[in-house]
Amino acid sequence: MAHDLPPLNALRAFEATARLNSVSQAAEALHVTHGAVSRQLKVLEEHLGVALFVKDGRGIKLTDAGIRLRDASFDAFDRLRGICAELSRDISEAPFVLGCSGSLLARWFIPRLGRLNADLPELRLHLSAGEGDLDPRRPGLDALLVYAEPPWPADMQVHVLAEERIGPVLSPHFAGFERLRTAPAQALLGEPLLHTTSRPQAWPTWAGKQGLDAGALQYGQAFEHLYYLLEAAVAGLGVAIAPQPLVADDLRAGRLSAPWGFSPTRAALALWVPRRAADGRAEQLAQWLRRELDSQLA
Repeated sequence: MAHDLPPLNALRAFEATARLNSVSQAAEALHVTHGAVSRQLKVLEEHLGVALFVKDGRGIKLTDAGIRLRDASFDAFDRLRGICAELSRDISEAPFVLGCSGSLLARWFIPRLGRLNADLPELRLHLSAGEGDLDPRRPGLDALLVYAEPPWPADMQVHVLAEERIGPVLSPHFAGFERLRTAPAQALLGEPLLHTTSRPQAWPTWAGKQGLDAGALQYGQAFEHLYYLLEAAVAGLGVAIAPQPLVADDLRAGRLSAPWGFSPTRAALALWVPRRAADGRAEQLAQWLRRELDSQLA
């Protein structure tokens, strides 16, 4: 159509040339060749049907039409630069809202929050806890830190941080600790195991990895969430099962013991970021989380 705008690259080449009064300097500013700028200027003049520059000695100068377009393009590009700067500033100044389970938040994230804030002060991280009801597709969340199994959602940019490894843990205060700590994994088939209603497959998954009959497992006290389950284990109420990062601090401090180690599952701890809202802050956070997990489990 006759009233279509010229190609944006041609307008950018013109604006830079008019602002700097030099094709060579415009090429340098735009990180292209002198010939590329000249071609874009020719495209623009052909599109408009008017000459925008004429030779002036060894240089160039604007025609009357070029002066009119220069004034309009200066204003338009200045406004665009200002809006883009505002949008970038809004993103960098807005908090980055991360959703994760209350168990992960309490037992792993909060003890490391001071270090994260010191390492990434510009992130301005806000944490939102929930149990199975957090969805980064909804407004209010920028990302979700979650244990999940592939395949990953197609509308998410997924940063895989670490494979999930789970294992039984018990406290030295548990009445059966001395009997169990040197016993084979099969000894747990006779124990009333602490478990969660939020993840009933944890014990059967672990049993299968050990070659044990999951149908022979006996269950004791149930808890709604993993956080309460692990608090019960620390209190010596029985044998619980958990992902390794969530009990690593307790193992180092001697509050819990893991005599049978940890076995991998099909799941992974991952950072889910909606593709429509992905920005550099999510990548920064993913790198930090990956380093932290690697150093913790090394």
